[in-house]
Amino acid sequence: MSRFAFKVDGIGFWASGLPGWEAARAFLADGTVPETAPRKPAPDLLPPNERRRAPDTVALAIEIAMAACRDADADPALLPSVFTSTHGDLAITDYMCATLASAPRSISPTRFHNSVHNAAAGYWTIGVGCHAPATAVSAYTASFAQGLLEAVVQLADGAPQVLLVAYDAQAHGALGRISPSEGLLGAALVLSAGDGAPHSLALEAGSAKPPDDPLSARYAANAMAPMLPLIVALAAGSGQCELVAGPGQRLRVALNG
Repeated sequence: MSRFAFKVDGIGFWASGLPGWEAARAFLADGTVPETAPRKPAPDLLPPNERRRAPDTVALAIEIAMAACRDADADPALLPSVFTSTHGDLAITDYMCATLASAPRSISPTRFHNSVHNAAAGYWTIGVGCHAPATAVSAYTASFAQGLLEAVVQLADGAPQVLLVAYDAQAHGALGRISPSEGLLGAALVLSAGDGAPHSLALEAGSAKPPDDPLSARYAANAMAPMLPLIVALAAGSGQCELVAGPGQRLRVALNG
């Protein structure tokens, strides 16, 4: 497969206990952890009543997306986006399944509205007034790699910038025993292409190397943990990493300054 070149213009990060990109970088530098951290993000983009009712996945996705846009000094209303999540919102999915089995007429319209996989993308595009295309991706453990690949392919197809948003949350109920995930973990990247783009990626045959870094160890139980080797490399400013891209496939990413 041909290599795709790209740049990272902006980064957003949020995880349980590390509420922001600077907190993540400090943790990777010397193990520092904030003394206090909120249970979930409270994105300013949402009105107060929506902020209180928003599912954790939506709050997380909007928080990191806005942080990445600010970091890139990019207008979110102009960016095509790729939202990727392993499970979507398993808490709502568990509620939907249990309620349909026991009292189907009592389904909450709000939870039904939030049960679709592209709910976070919908909140985002409405909130920022974006009419650019939004894509929602899910590929189990390869969700981040496939989302990144989709975003970079859009750049190769002519998009000047693309927003990538990756997130997963706590799993609940019977589904949580089958597809476990703990806490909140998400990252967003504003990507661009053009002459002199320093980074590259390529899809290869073979298994990705298991991660060996403190951030991956800390959040190994979250379903979006497979993205963390790239986050660690971005914090370092250079290096290579391998991402799980599917059965017998890996995405090799090279970062150059």
